[in-house]
Amino acid sequence: MAKKSIIARNEKRKKLVEKYAAKREELLKAGDYEALRKLPRDSSATRVKNRCVLTGRGRGVYEKFGLCRQMFRKFALEGKLPGVKKASW
Repeated sequence: MAKKSIIARNEKRKKLVEKYAAKREELLKAGDYEALRKLPRDSSATRVKNRCVLTGRGRGVYEKFGLCRQMFRKFALEGKLPGVKKASW
């Protein structure tokens, strides 16, 4: 389980990205890079990390399901993910 502070920091970044999205797009179209630099650093979408919705783990996250690989495997084996089954050949 990730630390609560790390998860909270990521949520804060998501809010900032949403808040400044329109302004960022407007400045990019105008080519005003000086004004773009003055916006908060965390308002850039590249600073948001995909995290597991259950554990908060930041690595090995399947974006389609929002789960890290361990939770994905656990739920897939329990049959709780529709359309997912263990491969066998």
